[in-house]
Amino acid sequence: MWARLMEERFGAKNPEARMLRFHTQTAGSMLSSQQPDNNIVRVTVQALAAVLGGTQSLHTNSRDEALGLPTEVSARIALRTQQILACESGVADVVDPLGGSPFVEALTDQIEERARVYLRDIDGMGGAIAAIEKGFPQREIHRAALRWQREVESGERTIVGVNDYQVEEQPPQIFKPDPAARDEVLRSLDAVRKERDGARAQDALDGLEAAARGKQNLFAPILLAVESYATIGEMCARLERVFGKYEAPAIF
Repeated sequence: MWARLMEERFGAKNPEARMLRFHTQTAGSMLSSQQPDNNIVRVTVQALAAVLGGTQSLHTNSRDEALGLPTEVSARIALRTQQILACESGVADVVDPLGGSPFVEALTDQIEERARVYLRDIDGMGGAIAAIEKGFPQREIHRAALRWQREVESGERTIVGVNDYQVEEQPPQIFKPDPAARDEVLRSLDAVRKERDGARAQDALDGLEAAARGKQNLFAPILLAVESYATIGEMCARLERVFGKYEAPAIF
């Protein structure tokens, strides 16, 4: 679908320009705070689906992210999940393990058909930016989340450990950040600002703001600002001067 869109809509001729490269992150919204060890299995299934779908880059959520920041043990389990899939399962040894599956091909056709309906709707609104300004994608996301939650609460959709197969639980271990970490980061930031070439950093920030006011691609001036040790906050402040601060539209 991507390749056809690149060719039909944007006139891409080079085969490499028509290749879809994408990153996948497992679904944090599907993690449960109840029986958090169940999330290890959920993440494994989702990561396997991502690999079968051809992802080039993958992030696996940790089992306790519905409760807070992951502990070191949980983060290691998430990493080992990827490594076991990559090194032990053999699933990445072929390009398209599910190629030719009638069920998968049928699902693919359904997804493409529904995606093209969305594209037609968005084109009818004047494009993606206009659709965002009207709250269309945000509204669709909220509607899908509401539909999911209603199915869970009614029992139509089973979530193991949440609305079925429940047990008495002991409070899990939750990561607690070291209060001194914030001070350490602030000291590091202060040191960078004192040690950098201040004039060079300001010139780079001025150049970024000037580029934002024109029609220049911002990649090069942002890269120059980074190489000059300008901070993310400083760069965002300059861009906010030009573009303002985004405020989500009312969607209901």
